Amino acid sequence: MGAVYAAVSDITALGVKLTAEQQHSAELLLEQASAKLRLEAASHGADIDALIADTATGGDYALAVKSVVTSAVIRALSALSASEQTAAVSQASQSGLGYSATWTYLNAGQSLYFLRNELKELGLMRQRYGAMEVYGYAVSDDDTDP
Repeated sequence: MGAVYAAVSDITALGVKLTAEQQHSAELLLEQASAKLRLEAASHGADIDALIADTATGGDYALAVKSVVTSAVIRALSALSASEQTAAVSQASQSGLGYSATWTYLNAGQSLYFLRNELKELGLMRQRYGAMEVYGYAVSDDDTDP
């Protein structure tokens, strides 16, 4: 089991008020979000703990990781609290005579997730480019055009 990258105090320092029940949920969600982010980084070939341990940029990277983890937990907590009252709807549509209704709920699964731009900020998602030679001809530096 790895390190937890943020604490409940980091969430409350951002101005989010938590009840005692939400604080308990936040502790569990912070642990889960940290583990999930570690796995996501590993799937992209990165080691978050090693990046945080770097002497040159580790402190800044640790703050960025803390920001991503707290944002994911705040989203999950808001979905949990919304489900207690009324779930947040991100899109709704209704029809007429034959009556049809469609509702799309924000974070309906109430799960932790990371946004693409958050993963990009951590350097986990990068645009890749490359080419594959279809005909099997490899170009080297000493090859010249005829």
